[in-house]
Amino acid sequence: MAKKNNRTPRKAAKKPASKKAVTKKSNVKKSAAAGKKRAGKSAPKKTAPKKAPVAAATKAPAAIAKPKHPIKHIAIAGNIGSGKTTLAKILSKHFGWIPHFEDVENNPYLNDFYEDMPRWSFNLQIYFLNNRFRQIIEIQKGTEVVIQDRTIHEDAMIFAPNLHSMGLMSTRDFENYTKLYETISSLIRPPDLLIYLRASVPTLVNQIQKRGREYEDNLRLDYLRRLNEYYEKWISNYQEGRLLIIDVDQCNFAEEDEARAEVINRVRAELFGLF
Repeated sequence: MAKKNNRTPRKAAKKPASKKAVTKKSNVKKSAAAGKKRAGKSAPKKTAPKKAPVAAATKAPAAIAKPKHPIKHIAIAGNIGSGKTTLAKILSKHFGWIPHFEDVENNPYLNDFYEDMPRWSFNLQIYFLNNRFRQIIEIQKGTEVVIQDRTIHEDAMIFAPNLHSMGLMSTRDFENYTKLYETISSLIRPPDLLIYLRASVPTLVNQIQKRGREYEDNLRLDYLRRLNEYYEKWISNYQEGRLLIIDVDQCNFAEEDEARAEVINRVRAELFGLF
């Protein structure tokens, strides 16, 4: 029967097929479908092995994420006489970084400020704010690693509030200064590492006397103590980036080689990890 159907011309194909032919054709289709179904069950799954590596590949970069920008800005914070300039020189020499020091020799307001704080406090703080903002812009645009002696944030978080609370800066000037700082801080990044030099008032006084700056002779002990309180409050809430605290009372890096090596190793570990 099947042989006759195969030889029949196409015009004669309109004739209804016999029940046996229909049944045979139906059985062929069913057996083919069953064959495909069986083949599908026995065939190994191709999609499952592919999904696992893809999921793992998407999670891997998060664990080894690279920093958004290369390390370029190391900043040293601390009260007057804590050793910021000394440490900046030590670290810049050891790591080959470019130091940015606080301009005290050419500051046109500093001597007047120590003679008459209420009169010159606002002028002095604006001068520091402008100079440090210029430094940060240069750091962020440049390609070299810079270590900065004192940060722009200390002026706004420690010195200006202290002058205002002591009645040495008017509320009008303080509010004006604070708004300007807030505008500037929104345009800059925090340092890649902040090194805070913690020192007691006796240690500060001892180091201030050693360097013998004439304009610092009129510094009062209560002024240094109040600055220390503001520093501790600021550091305890600091969350902008990596922070390294060095206790200057216990680590005399200015005079002891062992202490100097300890500080260098701690800075290296903070920036580059332990290898």
